[in-house]
Amino acid sequence: MTIVESNVASEIIKQESSEAGTLHFFNNLAVVEFNEGVHVDLNTARQTIHDLIKYFGNSKPFGLIANRVNSYSISLLETVEVKSIFPNLVAYGVVSHNEAGRMNAEIESNFCATQNISFDNLYEGLNTINNRVIEQIPVSLN
Repeated sequence: MTIVESNVASEIIKQESSEAGTLHFFNNLAVVEFNEGVHVDLNTARQTIHDLIKYFGNSKPFGLIANRVNSYSISLLETVEVKSIFPNLVAYGVVSHNEAGRMNAEIESNFCATQNISFDNLYEGLNTINNRVIEQIPVSLN
């Protein structure tokens, strides 16, 4: 199920599309749905990276969910560079809709600092990643 087909579609604040796919922004997180057959690397995701930085800046903690509604490949060797681009990315998850997607998420998890990034349904992924972000937001008593 795509995010716009879900019960949370009305909560989407902003959407940005590029050749790589579509980003759906919420308050504390974004959901990316990459297009069928795309190879995701720093070059093909340049617009996606720009849109994430423009929306969240470089200090507000945020989460990112890859909703694998399509089949695509990802350059896992660039993971270290992605971490340096997004110092405020505090939670990451992959929602898989079939066995191949789950296997890819398991491989991807080996390159992530975060444990338990794989989710079988969109709502579980949204809830878990949002809660992980909220845990990282500093509380001010002023």
